[in-house]
Amino acid sequence: MTRTRGLTPTHRRLPLRPLAALAVAAGVLGLVTAPSGGATSEPDPRTAPVAATAGNTATVFYWTKTRNWARYNLHWAPDGGTWTTVPGVAMEAACTDWVKKTVSLGTATGLQATFNNGSGTWDNNGGRNYALGTGAITVRDGVIAHSDPCAGTEPEPTPTPGAKATVYYSTEALGWSTVNLHYQPAGGAWTTVPGVGMQSACAGWWKREVDLGTAASLKAAFNNGNGTWDNNGGADYPIGTGVSTVRNNTVTANAADPCAAEVPDTQAPTVPTKVTAAADGISVLLTWDPATDNKGVTKYQVTRVGGSGGTVVTDVGSTVFSDTGLAGRTAYSYTVKAVDAAGNVSAASAPATATTGDKPAAPATGKPLGTDPRKDPIYFVLTARFNDGDPSNNRGGSQHVKSGNAANDDPMFRGDFKGLVQKLDYVKGLGFSAIWVTPVVLNRSDYDYHGYHGYDFYKVDPRLESAGASYQDLIDAAHAKGMKIYQDVVYNHSSRWGAKGLFTPTVYGVRDSQWSWYYDEKQPGFEYDGLTIDAKTGKSYYNGDLWSTAEPAGNTCLNWGKPTGGKSAEGYTVYNCQWPSPTSGMFPKALFHQCWIGNWEGEDSRSCWLHEDLADFNTENPTVQNHLIGAYNKYIDMGVDGFRVDTAVHIPRTTWNRRFLPAIQERVTRSHGAEAAKNFFVFGEVAAFVNDKWNRGSVNHSAQFFTWKERKEYDADDTKAALEMYDYEQQQGTGGQPTSTNAFLDGNSYHTPDHSRFSGMNVIDMRMHMNFGDAQNAFSNGKDSDDSYNDATYNVVYVDSHDYGPNKSSERYTGGTDAWAENMSLMWTFRGIPTLYYGSEIEFQKGQKIDCGPSCPLATTGRAYFGDHVAGSVTASDFSQVSSASGAVATTLAQPLVKHVQRLNQIRRAIPALQTGQYSTEGVSGGMAFKRRYTSGSTDSFALVTISGGATYTGIPNGTYTDAVTGDVKTVSNGTLAIGALGKGNLRVYVLNGPGRIGTAGPYLK
Repeated sequence: MTRTRGLTPTHRRLPLRPLAALAVAAGVLGLVTAPSGGATSEPDPRTAPVAATAGNTATVFYWTKTRNWARYNLHWAPDGGTWTTVPGVAMEAACTDWVKKTVSLGTATGLQATFNNGSGTWDNNGGRNYALGTGAITVRDGVIAHSDPCAGTEPEPTPTPGAKATVYYSTEALGWSTVNLHYQPAGGAWTTVPGVGMQSACAGWWKREVDLGTAASLKAAFNNGNGTWDNNGGADYPIGTGVSTVRNNTVTANAADPCAAEVPDTQAPTVPTKVTAAADGISVLLTWDPATDNKGVTKYQVTRVGGSGGTVVTDVGSTVFSDTGLAGRTAYSYTVKAVDAAGNVSAASAPATATTGDKPAAPATGKPLGTDPRKDPIYFVLTARFNDGDPSNNRGGSQHVKSGNAANDDPMFRGDFKGLVQKLDYVKGLGFSAIWVTPVVLNRSDYDYHGYHGYDFYKVDPRLESAGASYQDLIDAAHAKGMKIYQDVVYNHSSRWGAKGLFTPTVYGVRDSQWSWYYDEKQPGFEYDGLTIDAKTGKSYYNGDLWSTAEPAGNTCLNWGKPTGGKSAEGYTVYNCQWPSPTSGMFPKALFHQCWIGNWEGEDSRSCWLHEDLADFNTENPTVQNHLIGAYNKYIDMGVDGFRVDTAVHIPRTTWNRRFLPAIQERVTRSHGAEAAKNFFVFGEVAAFVNDKWNRGSVNHSAQFFTWKERKEYDADDTKAALEMYDYEQQQGTGGQPTSTNAFLDGNSYHTPDHSRFSGMNVIDMRMHMNFGDAQNAFSNGKDSDDSYNDATYNVVYVDSHDYGPNKSSERYTGGTDAWAENMSLMWTFRGIPTLYYGSEIEFQKGQKIDCGPSCPLATTGRAYFGDHVAGSVTASDFSQVSSASGAVATTLAQPLVKHVQRLNQIRRAIPALQTGQYSTEGVSGGMAFKRRYTSGSTDSFALVTISGGATYTGIPNGTYTDAVTGDVKTVSNGTLAIGALGKGNLRVYVLNGPGRIGTAGPYLK
């Protein structure tokens, strides 16, 4: 981390440029098509707007309204060069609320920059410096963009006669912090990409006046200065003279000034409250309650004082800030200010202080691989049931005997990270480059091996770790093999015992003749961690800290310790408050919900408990939000590559879009850079167990709904906003939801997708999952839904999982080997990311009940231990390539579906169209047949796919097509190609100018 040391900052090189950086607070993740005027004459907007040439310059604009410094200095260094002398060079006034400085870079293609007031107060981008490119660049409250915000603001000495167009652009649904207008007057030339900067006119609106000369109209496109465009779906916006507004893809000519009636916002937000600072080693975690504002708070300024670094100001988009890389054993003080969209700044909060400890012996940080997630097929493991590398951390829990697991010598916690590290080559040998692991946080319940009963969200469960095989070691080992780790995370609920550090309930207990067997004697100083065994009881599932006979101070549980009148299964007296419950008053209303779900497609599904083991968080409460954001920041910092979000549907979309998703993006960007943030893969479980496109007609409970941003403003209070959004979207209905062409070809042509309204959350394809009893059915249902996702090419697709099989079956898939092969052939070639639940490659536990809790042995379920099938040694020389194997794993690798999935992964990995391409069935006849294409730069991959049956393709480009399965070559001269019937599970992938046959013939692909 970069810190100032007595006005002499320490600097480090950053590998990434902000030329394609994202507006983090907006969660903008994607690009849209370059404007038509820029497609041939200007650089692609995905690249730097100004090419790197000898004599490069950079004009750096810095936003002053929220700083209010007396002076502004730019302290900078060209790439590969030396830094200016502290405090740097003075910046000059540019236009209202902006200062600027033009610097010469020579042959360098960028610079590192920090800003200061000359008196010891610095903005160094949270210690990372600002990595800037060439041309005109803005730095506004921590967000970098390419724009000249002051162009055209100077008064003209002689006004130019001719027509004028005043253009207003709405960013209400986009959240952009910078807007450029790229335009072409009729009969004229396009402006240079990215165009001219627009000025903020009023809340949600940006303005630019354009001199048209003799032209009577113009074509326009808009961008955020970081490669994200709105060009009206490739058609550009036609705009005439006078005042025009552009809002939600609609141009209104001769419009009223949308800002005319709006009184300028001069009201500052309220002061942030409940600011707390907690030190952990040489890091400090800062949290606070949200401020309020008449228009809405957009950011916070965190000011740190202490140590030798002077005063440092950092812009933060959420109410959690983790300050890392500090000096050890040093006191720091923090204050927080709130900022609104108009740039009004609140007074500073009361200070919060913390003193750091010692620097860890070795920093526990990794870095995500940061590549497009669609390129990585996913292998899903229940870590505790996959492979046992360290028997010393095995634990059976309180249900070990009752469940029947003891009789099988099969403790619920058996597999671990060490076992997974040992078998990374097995997974890589299958061809998978991403592993989805079940939740890693410390759990606490009677049967918690699966990880979904989180108790300490800040601690990795010790039952999964070993010496030399920590969670960090697993992440690093996977990355060393080119494999990603996707961590399963839970925001919706905790264990029944709440969340340590937030709230843990105390239940009534009594060690009498009936209950002394159940309630452990209290052991002062013993702390539950799931692994350590209490010497007195011999239990690792000690519960002495959870109960009290005397009513505890502050108890809110009703009728504490009074008999209910009921009896337990053993015939013992049952008491009130003896067990956690949402309706007993035991949990504080501010932090946890107080009801059971009554209607799974109703509003209460977002605000009530799912199950007695799952205490439902009030996720609209800032204390809860901060607790969860702070916890998952830890795992982001460790370098995980993405999050699979459990029970995402049970949290309002407004809370995801306002709080959790922006916090993820901000943290990944802060810790690992903008490119890593762009490819940090978040995919949610929005469980819908029906065949409908929309879950029983309820948009709020449908998977695709969660891939979209909000399209209107709601109350600043998150609880009120959630209800307003629910009612509004239900009233809009299924026919009033946004649609997208991001997954579809335009004829035979690929078009750059429009992700400007993407929420930041992708989803599991529940509709295909539910219909995978038959591949054709899954294909038909998948196609039918794809226009309602923001981009279905990111859908996670699987047949069965740790919860359900197709058609909400409670058993692992049992359709047969041929059906499995056909399902796999579809998943690996159709849009989306193919995902396989552990063991499905050998039809492991087919037909067995997936989960029966402790009522039956795990060995008889779909969550059985897999280690016996991968015992022995295995070495993978590359993805899908096993160079050596011995023992049971060699037998496993010889199975027909293993051979099938290995080759499917080879083929998919070699053909970009199958990884990231759009698709179409236009001009295609056949059962499961389609065409896919991906075009980017020098890559143009076009593939014709048919599964099991024959197909005919008409209207396709002429040329030479080679089948990736057989190597067969077909020359097309009339736009038509025909393929005969193949047999169930077989496949043809004819690639235009393709690489030839990929891999060797197997049991199905031949």
